Amino acid sequence: MMSHTTLPAVPPVPLPPGRVEVTYSGRQAFTVKMRGHALVIDQPLDAGGDDVGPTPVELFVVSLAACVAHYARGFLERHHLDVEHLSVTAEFTMADGRPARVASVDLRVTTPPGLSEARREGLRAVVDHCTVHNTLRHTPRVTVEFG
Repeated sequence: MMSHTTLPAVPPVPLPPGRVEVTYSGRQAFTVKMRGHALVIDQPLDAGGDDVGPTPVELFVVSLAACVAHYARGFLERHHLDVEHLSVTAEFTMADGRPARVASVDLRVTTPPGLSEARREGLRAVVDHCTVHNTLRHTPRVTVEFG
C-alpha cells in the first residue's frame, strides 16, 4: 500500500524556543517542528495511519521517560558515577472509558552496577522531580484559540 504521508525533506527554519508548529502531512500524519528539528507524528496501520512516526500518546510517554533519563544522567555525572549503563524503560496503559487518556506509566531506570542504596534513593528523589513529571503534578493552563 502506498503511503500518502508527506515527510519533511529538509530541516525546518529554526523556531524560537517555546514554540512548536504542527502541520498536516497527509492521512493521519502531522509534521512537528520545534527549534531546528522536525519529526512526524502518525497513527499505526491498524488505526488508519501509515505508521511513519510515533503517536502523540507515545511521544507523551517518551517525554516523561527521556526527562527522567536526562535528570538521572545529571545525577550520575555529578557523583562521578558510570552513565554508560543508564537506560529508562517506560510501559503505559490507556484508561478504559472516557475521556481518552493514559491511565498509568511505569518507569524502570537501569542504573550502573553496584549503585549503593543511598545513591539509589538520591537518584530516585532527583528523577521524581524532572520537569515533565513536575508538569504532570502541577497541571499547566492550556488554552485553545482558532485563527
